[in-house]
Amino acid sequence: MLLAACNRGILDPVGPVGQAEKTILINSTAIMLAIIIPTMIATVAFAWWFRRGNTKATYRPDWEYSGAIELVVWSIPAMTIMLLGGIAWIGSHELEPSKPLASTTPPLKVEVVSLDWKWLFIYPDQGIATVNQLVVPAGTPVSYRLTSATVWNVFFVPQFGTMIYTMPRMTTRLNLQADRPGPMTGSPRISAATASPEWASRRRFSRRTSLPFGPKARAAPGRLSTDALLPSFRSRPAM
Repeated sequence: MLLAACNRGILDPVGPVGQAEKTILINSTAIMLAIIIPTMIATVAFAWWFRRGNTKATYRPDWEYSGAIELVVWSIPAMTIMLLGGIAWIGSHELEPSKPLASTTPPLKVEVVSLDWKWLFIYPDQGIATVNQLVVPAGTPVSYRLTSATVWNVFFVPQFGTMIYTMPRMTTRLNLQADRPGPMTGSPRISAATASPEWASRRRFSRRTSLPFGPKARAAPGRLSTDALLPSFRSRPAM
């Protein structure tokens, strides 16, 4: 139980989108706690003050209405809803997944395809494709085009932010960025339990925030083709 908290996930963002989502989460939690904590304290305080043995408490059997109390119990929840709604409204527009990130660096293009048992990442400008490993450069916006070759799935890197679905015959767009380099192998989960419960519980995705691709990688003998992808639809990899 103690070691389970070592991986902070979305609470340790590595990019502007993840940082903005963390801020929204903290602000929303603080607003709700501003209501929950006083309510819990007031519940205990009222129960203690109006206990049977307290002779100082005034017993009013005919009391039925107080304008001040009505104002408090209705205005505070209404303000809370407006604050939470405002945060959700502003955040959903500022963090629109298809909206390009503001940067002086040209974005890196990555095409993402979810298969039955793996993820395929295609770098069209570099002429490179990887399987189950996403490599992006630190400080560079990444423009993703996502789709699925079979069933729908979920692309989610907690520290990057923004969970988005992939569906067959449909292309979704996503813009993310990593601000610091460093290997983060095997920590973020990238699949939902739609392709296979076993795969969702065991298959994990690796990423690094440096881009080591060069002429040597492009000169590798492997080639992306339909024949190379067909086994992905017919058999599952070893867990």
